[in-house]
Amino acid sequence: MADLQAIVARVKNALAAGAPAPNHAAPPLPSLQPDGHRAELVSRFARELEAVGARIIGPVTPEQLADRVGTIVRERGVRSIAVGEGVRVDLSQVGKTLGESGIDVIRTGSVDSNTRAELRRRLAQVDAGLAEADYGIASTGTLAVLSDETRPSALTLLPPVSLVVVRIDRMKADLASALTALGCAALESHRLTLITGPSRTADIEKRIVMGVHGPKSLDVIVVWPRDD
Repeated sequence: MADLQAIVARVKNALAAGAPAPNHAAPPLPSLQPDGHRAELVSRFARELEAVGARIIGPVTPEQLADRVGTIVRERGVRSIAVGEGVRVDLSQVGKTLGESGIDVIRTGSVDSNTRAELRRRLAQVDAGLAEADYGIASTGTLAVLSDETRPSALTLLPPVSLVVVRIDRMKADLASALTALGCAALESHRLTLITGPSRTADIEKRIVMGVHGPKSLDVIVVWPRDD
């Protein structure tokens, strides 16, 4: 009891004296790796991506993108695909070309509370989703994708076949560089999805099973404009 009283007394004395002012100094910024040469970044990104079971396509020019995506969806046996709006790449022409080839194309876009549930249901039923990543992370083969109404997170998380486009000038050396490029305002106002390969789990008898919690396959198409 005496020990408890002594502890309480010390706490009271500390409170009476006033606690030291908190240190509000900003934490040091992370050390960022230089992005380096684009070809080297893409090569490293490709190695890491393929190591986790994904496939890299390209580089292709913007003019070649629609035909290349068409080839991939035919290889994957895709009959329906959801297409989100691009970041730096115009995906509307890709959707138009796929539609003309007989693929059922669902366009994402601004929705209200009455249509959001229906769009989510359709995204859960399509064969594939096509989105553009904000950045690629070379050190881990990861894609950083910010979500909004025109590019919902379900687009890359629900369809069993996932196709993601990333421009070569959006390759970053590491996660810290990608987060810095995205900026605090974007990270505070949007959901960030980090994609490293297809979905996999070892919950069942410790055997790797693909596609249980998300896409079973991931194809990443690197776009390199001719004038860049």
